[in-house]
Amino acid sequence: MTFTPHGKHLIAGEWVATEQSFQSEPATGPAHSFSVGTVELVNRACEAAEDAFWSYGYSSREERAAFLDAIADEIEARAEAITQIGSQETGLPEARLQGERGRTTGQLRLFAEHIRKGEYLDRRFDAALPDRKPAPRPEIRLVERPIGPVAVFGASNFPLAFSTAGGDTAAALAAGCPVVVKGHSAHPGTGEIVAESVAAAIAKCGVHPGVFSLIQGGRRDVGTALVQHPRIKAVGFTGSLAGGRALFDLCAQRPEPIPFFGELGSVNPMFLLPEAMSARADELGAGWAGSLTMGAGQFCTNPGISVVIDGPDADRYTAAARAGLEKVGPQTMLTDGIAKAYRDGKERFETRNSVTPVYATDSADRQANPNLYETTAEAYLQDHALGEEVFGPLGLIVRVKSVDEMVTLAKGFEGQLTATLHMDEGDLADAQKLRPILERKAGRVLVNGFPTGVEVVDSMVHGGPYPASTNFGATSVGTLSIRRFLRPVSYQNFPEELLPEDLR
Repeated sequence: MTFTPHGKHLIAGEWVATEQSFQSEPATGPAHSFSVGTVELVNRACEAAEDAFWSYGYSSREERAAFLDAIADEIEARAEAITQIGSQETGLPEARLQGERGRTTGQLRLFAEHIRKGEYLDRRFDAALPDRKPAPRPEIRLVERPIGPVAVFGASNFPLAFSTAGGDTAAALAAGCPVVVKGHSAHPGTGEIVAESVAAAIAKCGVHPGVFSLIQGGRRDVGTALVQHPRIKAVGFTGSLAGGRALFDLCAQRPEPIPFFGELGSVNPMFLLPEAMSARADELGAGWAGSLTMGAGQFCTNPGISVVIDGPDADRYTAAARAGLEKVGPQTMLTDGIAKAYRDGKERFETRNSVTPVYATDSADRQANPNLYETTAEAYLQDHALGEEVFGPLGLIVRVKSVDEMVTLAKGFEGQLTATLHMDEGDLADAQKLRPILERKAGRVLVNGFPTGVEVVDSMVHGGPYPASTNFGATSVGTLSIRRFLRPVSYQNFPEELLPEDLR
């Protein structure tokens, strides 16, 4: 199935073109023309979303679950075309796009099943105590209710699972919140065909068309207008720290401040303890090289830093990691801008006396080669820039003198999406020293694994303390992410027939 984008925006069921256009910049294949988003389109989409909320926000859980299942069905019906345009635009291998499509439809169906069960409603009931002294107690019930229209920003590195109908959209729709998506200019054709899938599901289920709109990129003022629109009640974002912080500040400065749920990335440090290193330093080094270069290092959970105790085992680990990286050829990055940022990040390491190159390469155009550096704990703690994320296949080994210095270093890390312990049974005492620190620093703590690969399950947390995310109590992956778009409401002395359906 061949797909040729028409380049229009989807605004409450209507495909709309604007006067200005921008060209896509695919890794392979033809470029296509797309209409540039405007503030006027933002206004139309947000007002339609508010209108849709009065029906969709009060629909039954089964109706919303059927809608989510229908979106998944429509995406699967366009599977070949989605893979074709997605691979052209991003340069990602077809197998990766196919797997990501499965994750996207899987999380839509997961949310459908989740809301059918109803546990997320957190229903509570306190019976009336009319005879209580000195004053009677009224009957009080509590349930979670949807907050209203939600803005979602598509992510550059996940054209399906974190974009148009990705996790933020699925969670918001499951909660009962209409969604206005700002598409990412890195993959506008992919965004368009997924939006077609949502539009088909809307028609199939008879849902108010204002429940979903897609506004393509091309102008920065579109994003600004979207987060500042008074109809928008929350924002979901996956992207850079600089971009996310700018939008976060705009949300806070509104006359009515709203929550900004930004997932902003991290360096995801790994701490390799002595017994594990003694037993399998070579295996761990090779495994790290594979994780570091997966998807050209363009995962927000990419483990960019390894902390090891200096000595022969650290030498083995470093040699194995370098050997693994040497086997990896140039990989295509998602956009020219990301490729340039990777080269700039590598240059930042090259100009520092505090780091030593282990495996230094050159990258050009949209291709990225891996790089590896090492430094000491003392140098790392004195140079804040070494802890800044380089989005791509670049790793840093930090050598410490002891487990105690490893603990000190761990306390110096900023908030992270993940932190990893590699350990054997004999490392348990040392791991117990680190665990309280790592759980305070990261949203997900791993033992003997690599953080690339985020399971979409009930127990997953994909978030963490700032700057990994802007809200440490939230996750952008897993069913717990629905809580971002709900708020608790208490109902006091309500007659049964007046209560929301989910409380009766």
